[in-house]
Amino acid sequence: MIEAGVNYQKVQKHLKFRTRDIAGCLITHEHGDHAKYTKQFVENGIECYATLGTLNQLAITSHRLHVIKAKRAFRVGTWEILPFDIEHDVAEPVGFLMQSDKGYKVLYVTDTKYVKYKFKGVTHMLLEINYIYEQMQQNVKDGVIHQALANRIMDSHFSLEYAIQFLKANDLSKLEEIHLIHLSNNSSNAQKIKDEVQKVSGVPVYIGGL
Repeated sequence: MIEAGVNYQKVQKHLKFRTRDIAGCLITHEHGDHAKYTKQFVENGIECYATLGTLNQLAITSHRLHVIKAKRAFRVGTWEILPFDIEHDVAEPVGFLMQSDKGYKVLYVTDTKYVKYKFKGVTHMLLEINYIYEQMQQNVKDGVIHQALANRIMDSHFSLEYAIQFLKANDLSKLEEIHLIHLSNNSSNAQKIKDEVQKVSGVPVYIGGL
């Protein structure tokens, strides 16, 4: 699993109570929509993995909490996990590059202004595109959001414009599909974002949640 921002009971129901199949839960940072239910997870036997900065902010103690570090790989079940540092307004956030023994290579990027690394051979992406720059500026002008909030978002989240640059800079030769996550309610346009990303990547694009 990635993130512990959903109530454990909902996870149980979604998995039809087959929670023993969960090898572990990766947590990117301490914000509630990513880590609110970490305590529930560990209390129910789920091994959770996060950086020391994130765990210190959560202030939870458990033998099921494991400290990870950016650019130091580790294994969870059949997956080799490589955390990498990202840019967000929290203690020690990371993204994840995950290599399956079955050949899948999954990139998970959310809640970051940009990514300074390039990746080869990725087969699947879960990619945040939070906002469209022009749409956000129009929202500020119209009074829908305050400039201070817009500045904070722009300083800690992926825009459509940057995501396109990111995709063009990376090796997409083995990419099979992209799942877009963390779209803003006010400053995004799901169809436009999907169409633009699909045009650049050449693979099926799906809109997710989070």
